[in-house]
Amino acid sequence: MGMVTSTLHRRLTRSAAALDSPQTQLTEFHRWFNDRVDADKSRIDIIEFDRLNGWHFHPDTGNLTHESGRFFTVEGLSTDMPGAPVEHWEQPILHQPEIGILGILVKDFAGIPHFLMQAKMEPGNHGPLQISPTVQATRSNYTRVHRGKPVPYLEYFQHPDRHHILADTRQSEQGTWFLRKRNRNMLIEVSPDTDIPLLDGYRWLTLGQIRHLLTHDNLINMDSRSVLALLPHPPANHHGTPYLDEADHEALHTHGGDHKRKADARSRQDSVHPDPDIHSWITTQRTERTVTTQRIPLKNLPHWHQTPHRITHETGRYFNVMAVDVTTHNREIARWTQPMIEPHGPGVAAFLLAHHEGTPHVLVQARAEPGYTDTVELAPTIQYTPRNYAHLPAHHQPPHLDHLTPGSPHRTLYDTLLSEEGGRFYHADNRYLIIETALNPDHETPDHRWISLPQLQQLAHHSHYLNIETRTLLTCLHTLHQPAGG
Repeated sequence: MGMVTSTLHRRLTRSAAALDSPQTQLTEFHRWFNDRVDADKSRIDIIEFDRLNGWHFHPDTGNLTHESGRFFTVEGLSTDMPGAPVEHWEQPILHQPEIGILGILVKDFAGIPHFLMQAKMEPGNHGPLQISPTVQATRSNYTRVHRGKPVPYLEYFQHPDRHHILADTRQSEQGTWFLRKRNRNMLIEVSPDTDIPLLDGYRWLTLGQIRHLLTHDNLINMDSRSVLALLPHPPANHHGTPYLDEADHEALHTHGGDHKRKADARSRQDSVHPDPDIHSWITTQRTERTVTTQRIPLKNLPHWHQTPHRITHETGRYFNVMAVDVTTHNREIARWTQPMIEPHGPGVAAFLLAHHEGTPHVLVQARAEPGYTDTVELAPTIQYTPRNYAHLPAHHQPPHLDHLTPGSPHRTLYDTLLSEEGGRFYHADNRYLIIETALNPDHETPDHRWISLPQLQQLAHHSHYLNIETRTLLTCLHTLHQPAGG
């Protein structure tokens, strides 16, 4: 197993170095994508709720449901969170108990792993096309509740044991808008001699090309970022080179798994906090933080008001529930209507990045959200929507905001606007930042810990540890150090 992993690391390093490929040149990709955007005839219209087709407000609860009983419902949630800036509130929330598939196919071309990505329309996207996984489908979609066309390439993810499974785990999504939402995140590698037909709207991209595209606003979608966070990246130090030097790589090639285990152990020894301490901290947070939720009828929400177009909070903050009418030519069905969440203003998700003994660390927070399955997940150093905090006193503002102020002495390494789930959220964007600073133990609070990049990558392979914003930033971290070609 160790030799297989080390070989995979070498191949992924080659893929990360390949900005051009015989399969796809970057200039050709941009031309192809721009042509698709220009040719896209999708139309998304905001509509009144009474124009929703197949959706209705339940006469008893007021919940917004689909006539099939599938897809999702918009219902109410009452939350108690002692110690939070706001300790009790009610809100609308999306309840989607079924588990979808987010999967990327991987295949070697000339010894270089490529990833099969699609240009996909989602009604909430800016664009509206973005680069999505090979398969991005809810269970209702891939079982064809809508009586639409089948999902391409689905069979590779329904029978993953027939191929090489690189990653397969269930991951959460936004716990502020989804109630215990999970999707199966998968990376499946097929053998180089497997014939994979390249369908219209799909392209094979190298890891280097994907990382390049991650520096463009609103191009790589949320689901792609989530799945790519599961890649078994060889960690890099602050010089942008792997922890393993040339002698290490030679020994790794010669001795296989034993040397890999020693190298992994060495990198973990360079962590500020040992693995057991990190796990104990997370367990303590989950044990001692109290989050109590109760599903309630949507019509019984105090402070929320329904108009023909939207359900809004009386203060004008937080988000709206609204509806859209979608017409397109490149989805399983050509037209549908649906409810969506519309946030008020872009959010911010930022990592503070520092180095300890040459090992990169990020400052994470143990964050509770009402929709999480296990109370707390690891979130970025800063994760908030400025407009929602504008009315709160200074002591309730998120810590470390001084790192975001103009003129801050800290160096911003990554700053890109990226969209969230365009299938459920309308124009939901976060400004994702990675800010380099000195590792300061004083940055730690009861809710914040410095965690090394190897530790973060290890946790990514388990369910419900890293929230969706952290998984995005973990993927973005790897754009900072592109290996040399070869």
